[in-house]
Amino acid sequence: MTNNTDQSVRVRFAPSPTGQLHLGGARTALFNWLFSQANNGKFLLRIEDTDRARSKEKFVDQICESMRWMGCDWEEELVFQSKRDELYAIELGKLLSSNSAYRCFCEKDELAKIRSEREKAGLGYSYPGTCRTLSKADIKVKLETDTPNVVRIRIPDGKTKFFDSIYGEISVSNNELDDFIVARTDSSPTYNFTVVVDDNDMSITHIIRGEDHISNTPKQIILYKALGYAIPQFAHLPMILGADKKRLSKRHGATGVQEFRDQGYLSSALVNYLALLGWNPGTEQELFSVKELVGEFSLERVLKKGAVFDNRKLEWINQQTILKMGNGDIFEAVKNINSNWGAGQPDEYLISVIELMKPRSKTFIGLIDSSHYFFEDP
Repeated sequence: MTNNTDQSVRVRFAPSPTGQLHLGGARTALFNWLFSQANNGKFLLRIEDTDRARSKEKFVDQICESMRWMGCDWEEELVFQSKRDELYAIELGKLLSSNSAYRCFCEKDELAKIRSEREKAGLGYSYPGTCRTLSKADIKVKLETDTPNVVRIRIPDGKTKFFDSIYGEISVSNNELDDFIVARTDSSPTYNFTVVVDDNDMSITHIIRGEDHISNTPKQIILYKALGYAIPQFAHLPMILGADKKRLSKRHGATGVQEFRDQGYLSSALVNYLALLGWNPGTEQELFSVKELVGEFSLERVLKKGAVFDNRKLEWINQQTILKMGNGDIFEAVKNINSNWGAGQPDEYLISVIELMKPRSKTFIGLIDSSHYFFEDP
């Protein structure tokens, strides 16, 4: 297996613009950014907008804004998957001409019937390989009559093994894998195909992403090999869980980075807290500056166990961060949130209010809401 590790570190964060940047994505972006900074590498951003119906420009803007607010600035130009159809078509042609992929003309109803029969028999579904052995003449006839078709990868015999920087050695028997689709009937490429082509084209050396992608990795490695690409180093991060130990979602409260910003949290406090979700610094230290995080960060200290999101811990870190700030900086931040706060009062008086309220405030919004009695008669 070829690895890209002999060249300088290049990592990426690749969100889909179908919603705002949520905490799981933000933590993935942060770990990629910290890893690149700790290794004098480059951090790149790719927008995976091939789902044209659900991808929205406003979400692209929101994601970029949230990343900048967190301090996770990317290098090089923003990459959009929707603008790379030509590249995908060329690489798809390579798979077909090398016989690593083949055209499948099976009808959906036919495949649904097979799936249903296998499920009734208590068997898992996998494509039976009906079109694997079609002759060139048969394929030519079907193409000439415009028979709808998808392109499937030809899964080789044997096993696919890779070393994960967090989970160690992972091995999958290839007969457990389907001849999965790499291009749909409308010729649009699928996720596993585009991500491999993009990561190779962007010279990505390390792929750091959520553990929900572990099942995709063997499929992607088969594609890397079929296309003759160098294989990057993989690292899969543990999930972020709610208090009920289920994957963090909207039912657990605020999950979007912008929501935390709007609630008056400091970006440095959120970054500090996210860094501790699934990463152990090896000491009792809990409060870190960004510079300290870069100095301490390594994938070897990422835990395998899911990390539980605790809002009280985030509030505590935010409160400690506020306590360390100068009153003038807090005054500026509060005025940025609400320019009418303490209107008509001299700045010296407002600074003295901040000095009094600072130890009692978990967020800037909290400080604003709980200081009204300094300006209004009860």
